[in-house]
Amino acid sequence: MKKTAIVTGASSGIGREISRVLVEMGYEVYGFGREFREEEIFHPVVCDLLNTPELERQIKEIRRQNEVSLLVNNAGVGYYGLHEELNTQKIQKLVRTNLEVPMVLTNLLLRDLKKSGGTVINISSVTAQLSNPHGCAYGATKAGLSSFSRSLFDEVRKYGVRVVTIQPDMTKTDLYRNADFTQGEEEDSYLLPEEVADTVRDILQMRKGAVVTEITLRPQLHRIRRK
Repeated sequence: MKKTAIVTGASSGIGREISRVLVEMGYEVYGFGREFREEEIFHPVVCDLLNTPELERQIKEIRRQNEVSLLVNNAGVGYYGLHEELNTQKIQKLVRTNLEVPMVLTNLLLRDLKKSGGTVINISSVTAQLSNPHGCAYGATKAGLSSFSRSLFDEVRKYGVRVVTIQPDMTKTDLYRNADFTQGEEEDSYLLPEEVADTVRDILQMRKGAVVTEITLRPQLHRIRRK
């Protein structure tokens, strides 16, 4: 029987590349996203992750037919600028998307993951380790996600569940569409989504008894470009 994986934010960028790598590895992949603009090699699940009852319904349906052995919490949103310039809606969306949704999904799937000796991979951010002026709220949500991962590993490791946090730096995705900056022009100044996906592959190919709990990926150069 194929192993089953759930990946959020699978319609583009890092999440899409992770989903494709997992299919290549033999997983039955259910990729969650708001919309899918082209045919995918995984099972696309159209769902607003902030609609918790609908999210729960979709997860229940997947669990009815599969035992989930991998959860990749990848979906994220970014709003940048002075904190006073954010509005309430943006702050709530940051907290709910980047922190609440991963915690809810992990809660819904943890019993399956214990049965299968599965893995949770949380895509956090290098900002979880840093001071983030002009990105206070975003950095705080990612710090919360990394903290959740560390505590969860200590809670579930005795059941054979692995919990790994990947903390990428500037990556060439559309995360910065709401910012007044983007990645630099030099290739060495940003990561590619495929490189994060390759890291997921490396994690899953490790010997079962060994866990790298936290990985930070950074480009060689530190460059940003004003829009």
